[in-house]
Amino acid sequence: MKNKITQNNWLITGGCGFIGNNLIKRLIKDRLGKKICILDNLRVGTIEDLESVLIEFGNFSRTSSDTKINYTFEMETHSTIELLVGDIRNKKIVEDAIKDVNVVVHLAANTGVGASVENPIQDMEVNVTGTLNLLEASRKNHVKQFIFASSGATIGEVEPPVHEGKVPKPVSPYGASKLSGEGYCSAYYRAFGIKTISLRFGNVYGPLSRHKNSVVAMFMKRALNGKTLEIYGDGKQTRDFIYIDDLVDAIILASKTEIGGEVFQIATYKETTINEIADAVKELIEKETDEKVNIVYRDCRPGDVKRNFSDISKARKILGFEPKYDLVAGLRKTFECFVHK
Repeated sequence: MKNKITQNNWLITGGCGFIGNNLIKRLIKDRLGKKICILDNLRVGTIEDLESVLIEFGNFSRTSSDTKINYTFEMETHSTIELLVGDIRNKKIVEDAIKDVNVVVHLAANTGVGASVENPIQDMEVNVTGTLNLLEASRKNHVKQFIFASSGATIGEVEPPVHEGKVPKPVSPYGASKLSGEGYCSAYYRAFGIKTISLRFGNVYGPLSRHKNSVVAMFMKRALNGKTLEIYGDGKQTRDFIYIDDLVDAIILASKTEIGGEVFQIATYKETTINEIADAVKELIEKETDEKVNIVYRDCRPGDVKRNFSDISKARKILGFEPKYDLVAGLRKTFECFVHK
């Protein structure tokens, strides 16, 4: 059963980042957010990133204090936007952010396998303690829906396609910390009744990702700046690449469901090698810019999974999720955004 939601008061952690900016853009455009509160420590995303999205909807004014910025559009039909600058490890800031909120989308995280291998303690503090802080504040404030951004890294090295029934065997601290978040989401649904949904994102790419170090973003940036594309290992490792608009669709669908305590694979059900991504970016850049793009190979990185792509049957059946973009269309739209920044 799905419950159609018209407008909500949203809290989006990490809302100044790539996924957050695209989600906020959709919420304003489709008038799904009566109020949108963003909690971000600005280590990755910036205020300028957020405001570049907001300006698309007309002129706005802002009032600010040490930790809070309120945005007001000239047109009253737009959402009320509030930015809190702070860290999810800070309980007080989390509790302040979550007041009067009925849907939480938890995107803030220490991301990336490499970073977690270099500093597993920090990875745990952000991804586990930060998530627990948000769940506990949600419990105290009677939040209706909690959507957790998980990852395919929770599964680890298992035979793909990955589905929700596979036993997770993470091979990196990042995967372990995201798996812990899924566990706490399950517990808070069953113990306290918060409708938690964990979405295991595939490899997300698309517009507004210039600051990202993900595969597609890095390849695009390096190719457009005349640098070689660096592949770690032999390039035969596979991932499931999902365009950002499709991912945002999944988040919106998750906010409308009445179920809780569930995990969903959110991807495209297509296996793509890193070599194929590099070749597609190379072909696109060389065709559109007449610049030569070279590819080089580096040593493989510890903690990298060799094969990963997702069976999205459960998300299709229960959430009604259906990705619309294939890789060719998605890469072209990403390229256009990178060129016309």
